[in-house]
Amino acid sequence: MIADRTLNEWIQKYPSLKNIILGVEVFWNNPQYDTFEFAQSRISLSDTHIKYAEERLNRFASYICMVFPETQKTGGIIESPLIKIPAMKKSLEKEFGVELFGTLLLKCDSHLAISGSIKARGGTYEVLKYAEELALKHGLLTIDDDYAALSSDTFREFFSHYSIAVGSTGNLGLSIGIMGAKLGFQVIVHMSSDAKKWKKELLRQKGVTVIEYQSDYSEAVKEGRKQSDLDPNMHFIDDENSTDLFIGYAVAASPIKRQLQELNIIIDEEHPLFVYLPCGVGGGPGGITFGLKQIFKDHVHCFFAEPTSSPCMLLGLMTRLHNQISVRDFGLNNVTDADGLAVASPSGFVGKTLEQMISGVYTVQDTTLYKMLCLTSDLEGISLEPSALAGMPGAYRLFQSADGERYLEKHSLRQHIPNATHIVWATGGSMVPPNVMETYYRKGITIR
Repeated sequence: MIADRTLNEWIQKYPSLKNIILGVEVFWNNPQYDTFEFAQSRISLSDTHIKYAEERLNRFASYICMVFPETQKTGGIIESPLIKIPAMKKSLEKEFGVELFGTLLLKCDSHLAISGSIKARGGTYEVLKYAEELALKHGLLTIDDDYAALSSDTFREFFSHYSIAVGSTGNLGLSIGIMGAKLGFQVIVHMSSDAKKWKKELLRQKGVTVIEYQSDYSEAVKEGRKQSDLDPNMHFIDDENSTDLFIGYAVAASPIKRQLQELNIIIDEEHPLFVYLPCGVGGGPGGITFGLKQIFKDHVHCFFAEPTSSPCMLLGLMTRLHNQISVRDFGLNNVTDADGLAVASPSGFVGKTLEQMISGVYTVQDTTLYKMLCLTSDLEGISLEPSALAGMPGAYRLFQSADGERYLEKHSLRQHIPNATHIVWATGGSMVPPNVMETYYRKGITIR
């Protein structure tokens, strides 16, 4: 029994479950998706929370600029380019046999400063927020001070009496470990078996304590939470339930608006925006979806991308059981080379908060990820890790699938497709060691 139903009963209720269970790539449009006005009325978070986060990041800009010199060109603001990928667009049209009208863009969070992944947004933000709260509470800082002072030995010694813990498949641990250690915190990262060896080694080089588990992400999070409960001076960053992480990711929306304007791209009813976001537990894509919805409202459509072996958000939204369901309940093994997406149960917080804002979810096989990896490298000269390629086939799958067509018809989008803009969110890759990236590339070549 799965939540009081047999497997056959679930399949009868949701026929697409049959292909999901078989590991076939699927595209699912969310029947709960509704207008922004209705969806927003159901939740307590708003654009005010994003505004506060932006202000906090601006206060830390002088510190970031000082301790991470690579951010000097952006004034200490952690941001990534939004670029056109015309060669990839043309190649994928041939690959999928679907003509993509409109513009295809790549959001390069894969090249964010500090930790080279989307996690440099939410993870870094929550560490900074915790540091600020401690410094303000103990009278060491006011919000009117120059935060560059946090780079001093005085602050590092102060923060060394506090710890930060997190459970991670890899990239979140990197962002929190690198930033936390830089400030002076004792950082413990509970790593699942899916985490890549090089990520663990890099964290240890930064002075971070890495605890490894033979089990998956959920167990790492559980153990991290349990340990932090025993230490009043330890802050646990909860990837499954953290509002701070979520809002830290949401800050990405404002730069997108500016970057689109710089590209002379209009977003309105006649010029819709489609965004394709790799999804693990859901915090990163969830926060970005929330942020984009605050700005573009009903004119943006966000689709999550998951591995065929780990479609936790898809199952959570489809069954409306959210974190009460696991991919293993349906016979899936949660084993994928897309390590950042290897999550068996989704964030209940994200699923319930965004139940009416997420347009849909689609799944990708590892072989598809590797094909996309090689094409992106060959055609655009951009190296991404496997999980970061999950968004790449999204636009083509939207137009190729029956559920995608139904979504376009239901929301009166068909006539506006020639004017559409599609953003593939690249979530990680720039910190992957060259020899590891070469291994990924060679594997992709064999698959192609």
